[in-house]
Amino acid sequence: MKKLKLTITLFTLILLSSCALKPIASQYNFVKTTIKNVRFNDLGNGNILIYNGSNILHKIDNTARLNIWLDNKPLGQIRPSEYVIINLKKGKHHFKVLHIDVVNMRSKHEIEINNDTKVIKIKPTITSNKLEVTNKLPKKFSKFKYAKKRDHE
Repeated sequence: MKKLKLTITLFTLILLSSCALKPIASQYNFVKTTIKNVRFNDLGNGNILIYNGSNILHKIDNTARLNIWLDNKPLGQIRPSEYVIINLKKGKHHFKVLHIDVVNMRSKHEIEINNDTKVIKIKPTITSNKLEVTNKLPKKFSKFKYAKKRDHE
């Protein structure tokens, strides 16, 4: 009976740790701010807020962390209820997004940035990732945190 409990415990630990996505170091300069300083009207004209809009199901099982590459350069990892603000030039930009949910879930997205682009929502889904220009701040934005630049943890 002890061996069975030990085996189940070890299997659970391995399964949970395998779902942890290692962060990637960003090669972009973030526009540092705090929630108090984020005003929707200050966004646009290249200043873009990107946030992780994962839902409770992905938060519970620790599959909500997103590693993001922008134009083939690492943007970094954005965890649930985190955001970054970066400055992007007008034109097409290519996003590559990765999250782990038993297997690697990768997706590619192309977004056209113009003067009116303000907010981009990225979130994991059961089978891939979703990226959309919403141009509105998320509900309960006051509970969001600014994503730190992370090296490999």
